[in-house]
Amino acid sequence: MNKSPLSQRKDDHLDIVLATGSTSHGVDAGWSALRFEHCALPEMALEDVDLGTELFGMALRAPLLISSMTGGADRARFINQHLAEAAQALGLAMGVGSQRVSLRSGQDQGLTTELRRLAPDVPLLANLGAAQLREADGLDLARRAVDTLDASALIIHLNPLQEAVQPEGDRNWNGVLACIEHVAGQLHAPIIVKEVGAGISPGVARQLYDAGVSMIDVAGAGGTSWAAVEAERANDPAERAVAMAFSGWGIPTAHSLLAVRRAVPTVGLIASGGVRDGVDAAKAIRLGADLVGQAAGVLTSAMASTEAVVSHFDVIIRQLRIACFCTGSATLAQLRRARLVNAQLDIK
Repeated sequence: MNKSPLSQRKDDHLDIVLATGSTSHGVDAGWSALRFEHCALPEMALEDVDLGTELFGMALRAPLLISSMTGGADRARFINQHLAEAAQALGLAMGVGSQRVSLRSGQDQGLTTELRRLAPDVPLLANLGAAQLREADGLDLARRAVDTLDASALIIHLNPLQEAVQPEGDRNWNGVLACIEHVAGQLHAPIIVKEVGAGISPGVARQLYDAGVSMIDVAGAGGTSWAAVEAERANDPAERAVAMAFSGWGIPTAHSLLAVRRAVPTVGLIASGGVRDGVDAAKAIRLGADLVGQAAGVLTSAMASTEAVVSHFDVIIRQLRIACFCTGSATLAQLRRARLVNAQLDIK
């Protein structure tokens, strides 16, 4: 079967990320500048640390999101199956990649209620691009995205930079905020808005919150650079040069997270972008994140098996638990008050 241009593009994205790793091009997400003050007397047992939280009324055993990874490629079917089974086994949230291709083509590529059957007890998050909301049936697409997965919420992803450097990208972003507000007011599920690797500014965060968005995923610079990915896809040297100029563009994740938390203290926040391990996850929670997401870091495991994904996130959970233990934090609430030292960020 011949692939549609959209499906081929998603396959290209997977190949490039798998071949090049995070493609962050040396951008520091900001975690390395942070250091917890060590507590030599935690006065608890390691197993006493409670990492539990909840998302949209569903319990999580750790504050982790298996973040939106791929959509539209044939390989997405088994990748998402592995991720869903792992999310259920570990009690983590899971977001799927963009559902645009499956909804438009009629080829579901595994993005069906089968994922809900595999992960009945955890938050499952649908996903659409913000540019698709401008289309005549944008609200209907949003409803279908949620309903076809029996999803707990809808992620609307913002990727203006990627679209701008992509030859076939959606270049007209007029009215996107109004579309998000309309969907947030009409959809029967909560809305999460995320960037895809360039970060969310405080001003945009306030606009989204005022529009009725329930959560924001800052998804800052320091993880996958989609400008760099598009540069790798480019056949035209000029297109490649344009995209590569923006390979380091964006707000580093730690900076975006701290600024958004201060600007909108009550909004739910997800931190993703360059999260390497459970220590980074602990730092993100200390800076104000409610959940911490990872995508590219687990992609190789997701290609392999459910067991590989479980093993990957089990390591992150163990690291996060030890970070709590060695800061004297028995709960996530206590971790948010742990002493964090930094030479660059103004942390109180």
